Amino acid sequence: MAKREKKTRSKGSAGNNRKSGEDFLQNNLQKAEVEETDSGLQYKIIESVEGPRPNVHDTVKIHQRALLLDGKILEDTYRQNQPDEVAIEELIEGLQEGLQMMSVGSRYKFWVPADLAWGRKGTGNKIPPNAVLSFDIRLVEIC
Repeated sequence: MAKREKKTRSKGSAGNNRKSGEDFLQNNLQKAEVEETDSGLQYKIIESVEGPRPNVHDTVKIHQRALLLDGKILEDTYRQNQPDEVAIEELIEGLQEGLQMMSVGSRYKFWVPADLAWGRKGTGNKIPPNAVLSFDIRLVEIC
């Protein structure tokens, strides 16, 4: 019986995450400076710089602050003052799309819907199921 109750709770949590995420994205899109792509990725340009843009096969150096909607920090390279070097094609779908929109030196804020991130599964304890994620990213260089 305890197993059944636990499953019910986690399904409820996933459902609550989906509902609160959808509500957040709907309200966020009402802000004048927030744009949305056809896939549902939301973004705000914080700093736009002219320069080269990466493609999905590039490796890039980025500064990023990744958060859950409740403000829990998942990663913060700004604080560590050490950018990450990442292959774009190995990132979640939402970041693959977003990074290709950016030019070197630009800084964007992204809100990634669950279906463009880790979806219904989440990543265990770190990212819950159906979580919308927030990223503040500066594209430092294309490697």
